[in-house]
Amino acid sequence: MIGTLQNGLAAIGRPALDGLAAIGRITLFAFSVVSHLLRPPFYPREFLTALVQIGWFSLPMVGLTALFTGGALALQIYSGGSRFNAEAVVPSIVAIGMARELGPVLGGLMVAARVASSIAAEIGTMKVTEQIDALVTLSTNPLKYLAVPRVLAATLAVPVLVAIGDSIGIMGGWLVGITRLDFNSAVYIANTVDFLEFWDVASGLVKGAVFGFIVALMGCYFGMNSGRGAQGVGAATKSAVVAASIMILAANYLLTEAFFTS
Repeated sequence: MIGTLQNGLAAIGRPALDGLAAIGRITLFAFSVVSHLLRPPFYPREFLTALVQIGWFSLPMVGLTALFTGGALALQIYSGGSRFNAEAVVPSIVAIGMARELGPVLGGLMVAARVASSIAAEIGTMKVTEQIDALVTLSTNPLKYLAVPRVLAATLAVPVLVAIGDSIGIMGGWLVGITRLDFNSAVYIANTVDFLEFWDVASGLVKGAVFGFIVALMGCYFGMNSGRGAQGVGAATKSAVVAASIMILAANYLLTEAFFTS
């Protein structure tokens, strides 16, 4: 009986300790990346390349996601509001919902699916082919050369993507409102502007910066710690996307709690 209980506790405790150890390693990695942000040498070419790949190339995916999300949100709010004769709240709720929650979260998840996997696969392949070892041989810090430019680029690019996604999502709600729900265009726009406050937009941009940091950090961490061979790179890619997505949702709750509760 005692042995069975010990085995059960060990089966629970071992994964818990492994999880805590992984959190500790990620935290130390994050501190290392942040500590190198303001210390030379800098690699502007790597930063600009990462900025284009993360920001510009992610724009179509984020824009389309926001467009259809805004349209679907308008339909759902109109359908629910009609039960209480509150159809007029559609413009304001679409704008607030996109700016506060759906724009940052969906934008972050889309970027995580595209960017975290790309970074993890790229850096993991560099590790497998011993290119990271070659950087060390050339007296180049791999963390400084590979991780810092990507993390900085994602932290700056994702808020811009969120702002564009918010605008496109609100436009999607407006298009559905005037074409499918018989809203007057001027009234719809006026209600959107009147009820949307500065902090609604600013909080979403702050979330975007945090989500961008998380996405690039997870891609770099799992890429640099990937196993050998194609199987190791594949596992690192999958782990990067899963970890980034979960951390984005957890961070979204914590930030929402901090921003909108008194």
